Amino acid sequence: MSEMRDSGVEWLGEVPAGWEIRQVGQLAEVVKAPNEGLAENNLLSLSYGKIRRRDINAVDGLLPASFETYNIIQPNDIVLRFTDLQNDQKSLRVGRATERGIITSAYVTVRPHDAFRSRFIYYALHAYDLRKGFYGMGAGVRQGLKWQEARYIRLPWPGEEEQRRIVDYLDEKCAEIDRAISAAEQSIEEYKAYKNSVIFQAVTKGLDERAAMVDSGVEWLGDVPAGWDVVPGKRILRLLQRPVEAGDGVVTCFRDGEVTLRENRRTEGFTVALKEIGYQGVEPGDLVVHGMDGFAGSIGISDSRGKASPVLNVMDSDQNKRFLMYYMRGLAYRDVYMALSDGIRVRSCNLSWKKIGNLPFALPVLDEQRRIAEYLDDRCSQVDSAIAVKQAIIFDLKAYKQSLIYEVVTGKREV
Repeated sequence: MSEMRDSGVEWLGEVPAGWEIRQVGQLAEVVKAPNEGLAENNLLSLSYGKIRRRDINAVDGLLPASFETYNIIQPNDIVLRFTDLQNDQKSLRVGRATERGIITSAYVTVRPHDAFRSRFIYYALHAYDLRKGFYGMGAGVRQGLKWQEARYIRLPWPGEEEQRRIVDYLDEKCAEIDRAISAAEQSIEEYKAYKNSVIFQAVTKGLDERAAMVDSGVEWLGDVPAGWDVVPGKRILRLLQRPVEAGDGVVTCFRDGEVTLRENRRTEGFTVALKEIGYQGVEPGDLVVHGMDGFAGSIGISDSRGKASPVLNVMDSDQNKRFLMYYMRGLAYRDVYMALSDGIRVRSCNLSWKKIGNLPFALPVLDEQRRIAEYLDDRCSQVDSAIAVKQAIIFDLKAYKQSLIYEVVTGKREV
């Protein structure tokens, strides 16, 4: 292990005795190259610390009418997002370009004086970002940061050959970790697809594989067991309009189907209503369908007393509500609501009470509803546990990657 010394920089701590400390402004300069005359149309964006291509003709998202104000960037340029430091403390704010293209001029683009050093400067700034170094530096209403301030950020600076070893090592190790993360993420998607298939199969075909089947008369529903009824939702569901009580907290229907007080999950990232016009009371056991996000699975049974936005359909039924919940989720996972949609939001639909009331429900007798719901409770719990294991692996891998980058780029781990 090399002899270490105090760097005099808080975020760096000790560094190898032979390393220098440089301000990033000594190593790179700002690039301002407006896309005049729309000379370039390779649209790029900074997402999760990676500079990625976007479709310049896409209709979703906030795309400007003209891209002439965008900045033309080149391979090895480093892009820094200094906006919204106060409200967004999770994003990764440093990316390195690998191709020519255009990116919003709201970001700061810097070009290293030596293209070879670009990878090391990127990793050093990335390490600074991972240590949340940019936060607290910003000023103004949106807590923005300017290059005139950021240029004084101090970075470790080993010799050229050591920089080469470091970036080659980190490129290789980070690629290995990213592949492991990608494999775990793919497993999660496969588990989710399997879970969705199990739900739809159980709520539309039942648990008895030998049961005689009949045509339901509904194209997307297909055949159902012979003893089941197919009825519109308005015959089995009752829309509730309970009053709000003093002291009620806000109940939210999340996309994973949990219906609970907002404070039980998280409080940040929500739009706060200044006037709670049309809010309604919710009780434990109520069946809740989110009018705008039900298409994605925001359908569940409330576990809380509280008040909810009028966008939520709060309902009761004499049928088994857990069966009805799984049935409606099963349709969401098969994109049935999207097919019936007349909504204008991208990847959304308005799942109103009128649509729910007209929706065909395939219903077995109550005892079979109960058995199906219990079966799905058990199977879904097993799949969710498997997903949780994969999520824990991803969490650990990401934490290891962050630690590895910081330790290697600051010389605390030799390579």
